[in-house]
Amino acid sequence: MGKMKKKDSKKGERERSAQDTPEECSFKLSPVSITPSEEQHSHSSSMKSIPQEEHMKQTEPPVVTPATDVYEEPVLTQLIVEKYEGELLNGLYEGEGVAYFKDGNIYRGMFSEGMMHGKGKYTWKDGLTYEGDFYMNFPMGHGIYKWSDGSQYEGEVYKAIRHGHGIFTSSNQKVSYVGDWHKGTRHGKGVIYYNKEGTSWYEGDWISNKKEGWGVQCFISGNIYEGQWKNNIFHGMGKMRWLTSNEEYAGQWENGIQNGSGTHTWFLRRIPGTQYSLRNEYVGNFVNGIRQGQGQFYYANGAMYDGEWKNNKKHGLGKFVFKNGQIYVGEFVEDQIAEYPNFKYDRVNTPDLSGIRTQSSMNLAGSSTSRYNTGIPSLAGSYIELDLSALLYSFPEEDRQEELKQVEYAVLRNLTVLRKIYKLYSQLGSDGSPDNTLLMTKLQFWRFLKDCKFHHYSITLSEMDRILTVENTDAEEVHSPHSTMLLRTFLTNIIYLAYHICQTENQEKNMSLADCFTKVMVQNILPHATNIKGFLFPDAQKASYAISYIEKSWHIYRIYCMPNTFHPYEPTMKMRHFLLLMNDLKITGLTATNIVDILAADDPCVRIDQEVNLELELTFLEFFEALLGCASICVTEEQIKQSESELLKREESQGSSIGEVTAYLKEGQPEHAFQPQADIPQDLFLRSSMNLKDKRQSPPIPVSSIKKQQREARAEKWFHQTDIFFLKKFFPAHEHKERLKEEIPKIREKQAEEARRQQIREEEEARLKAEREAEEAKRVEQELLEKAMAAMEAEQAAKAQEEEQKSPQPPVTPHDDAIIIPPPSGTKTATASKKKRK
Repeated sequence: MGKMKKKDSKKGERERSAQDTPEECSFKLSPVSITPSEEQHSHSSSMKSIPQEEHMKQTEPPVVTPATDVYEEPVLTQLIVEKYEGELLNGLYEGEGVAYFKDGNIYRGMFSEGMMHGKGKYTWKDGLTYEGDFYMNFPMGHGIYKWSDGSQYEGEVYKAIRHGHGIFTSSNQKVSYVGDWHKGTRHGKGVIYYNKEGTSWYEGDWISNKKEGWGVQCFISGNIYEGQWKNNIFHGMGKMRWLTSNEEYAGQWENGIQNGSGTHTWFLRRIPGTQYSLRNEYVGNFVNGIRQGQGQFYYANGAMYDGEWKNNKKHGLGKFVFKNGQIYVGEFVEDQIAEYPNFKYDRVNTPDLSGIRTQSSMNLAGSSTSRYNTGIPSLAGSYIELDLSALLYSFPEEDRQEELKQVEYAVLRNLTVLRKIYKLYSQLGSDGSPDNTLLMTKLQFWRFLKDCKFHHYSITLSEMDRILTVENTDAEEVHSPHSTMLLRTFLTNIIYLAYHICQTENQEKNMSLADCFTKVMVQNILPHATNIKGFLFPDAQKASYAISYIEKSWHIYRIYCMPNTFHPYEPTMKMRHFLLLMNDLKITGLTATNIVDILAADDPCVRIDQEVNLELELTFLEFFEALLGCASICVTEEQIKQSESELLKREESQGSSIGEVTAYLKEGQPEHAFQPQADIPQDLFLRSSMNLKDKRQSPPIPVSSIKKQQREARAEKWFHQTDIFFLKKFFPAHEHKERLKEEIPKIREKQAEEARRQQIREEEEARLKAEREAEEAKRVEQELLEKAMAAMEAEQAAKAQEEEQKSPQPPVTPHDDAIIIPPPSGTKTATASKKKRK
């Protein structure tokens, strides 16, 4: 037994009486089973399941006996604790001690008022241990469970159950979970690793040990799924990438199967340097994993089918566009044209069926933006088929074939250089492609046009977009930076712009297509194409970093665009709108002069002599590069130092949690196992696993490498300026303004209600005032009437008195006997009482 300290007896009795209720002091947990599964296309990984059991062993309630002495041990202790080593206070365990229980369990740690309370370690006889915080006989707070098989849990505990944030590691160190727990189950946000190397994992939402919500899973085969889950299977919108077969599906899922609308892509990898899109793609409806219903199939060679499908085959009415531009519209049966059943198609090769019934639109008059294949054989073959019909129809019919032949010769002479230019610009800001194909986006094409100074001919990029817009194009897509173009489209666009520029500049307007193309090549493309300028693309590392802000910036750009007053009535933005936007957002450190300088840095038409032209249109590239220019001006050194200080404090506060994670997880875990810092774009941390578009899954990055990369990025001023501008200035200012916009209707409604109430109050006050004035007028009138009546009465009285005075009065007759008025009744009594006193 331990040492005893004597205290006041009354106090001891009070403390002892508080211990007369039984307490739970035996509890036990079993590790949670974590079994990996791969639900799609036979990419499943088997793993030995850990038995799932989670319970608490409770002792039977003891019989309470009355205390006979102040220093008697508590009843609970008498029945459960066989031996105690430590200090006692008034018969209660107090301070540090060791308790040996009847069932063989041992507790070493702090006691308070007879209960396990504070830091301690509880060991069960079967080897399970808990070391950490105790509260009133319960493991509660932060602690570590260790099972006899080597499994371990470290994290938050509530009443002996895993509850809060914690880390579980299996006995063989292969399976580990880092994330949220709720009443002993994985619930909330968390990451689970199914093997020691960290190549198979799931990160996302959990509900009661099941994947449910949004999550990303990388299977041991390398395949990866990102999207919605329900009951541990794919369900909802999601994207699956099969690396083994080099396929990808993005769309709707139902119970783990493709069901609904979606896009399935088959990538065909080619040798480096190939710039043609080598992918077969189906966009349409799926039923139980097969193509069925309405859909479009795009072949790698440029052919396309749009029509009905049944059991993964073209079946029903459809339209087939051949690689030579010819179109067949009709019936398909079992993947074949009904009237020519001997023709078959595969994914890559399609026959040239120019003799089959076709239909082509030749109504090109009056439309300079519509382009159709003219049927003129291309001297370059199918390798570069140019679509110049709209331009050819501006020439006499007898000259069209010669014009096409000459411009094709001009293109062939420069084809090697143009292919290199296309490759260079298609790589800007890109991290690679799953099929080794890089398609030029509109964003990169804009940069090419500006570098080659096409906008120096008094024509903006927005006007160029309208010139190149194909008929029936959605207005929202006219200036979309995400649209892509093949090499042949790139070449065709150059010819169209060259012809427009030369016809505008040359007053004779009789230049041939070949002359226009050659002039632009010599004056613009060859001298300037490789000299990349602007704020976005000159530095590859900065471009990759800034790309993470493009999506949200594009969303903001579209919000502030205004519909164009001319065809095709697409949304567009002018420079003055940008200036007003920055003024409305109240971005500190910027002046109108700074913004105009940024806009004029890459456009000579903004400033002509001393005049400024802000009516020029801005494409999204110019808008985003202007934002980057603003970031380099308005973010000061002091703000950078303040941001660094805040970041260091956050790292210090998170250092312990990161240390705990690295203690249990080996290097090689994916970087997104941990929450990114608030002032660093999340996309930079999730890029290898979350951004699956046209990328092969990169290997996981160790935590130490992540922190090193963060420090290296923060070391450069540009990265700081970009982060601070977008995350602490531009985006928050825009969100604040949007909240104000949402509040405006409420404010107006409130103001209208207040105005209505004010009107009611004013009307009520006016009514009360009128009533008071009426009452006051009535009172004054009554007083005047009373005064008039009183005056009349007084006048009448005066007249009566005057008449009385004038009339003779009869003499008064004297009487001997005076009239005696009897005294009041009390007078006699009072006189009698006076006499008695005398």
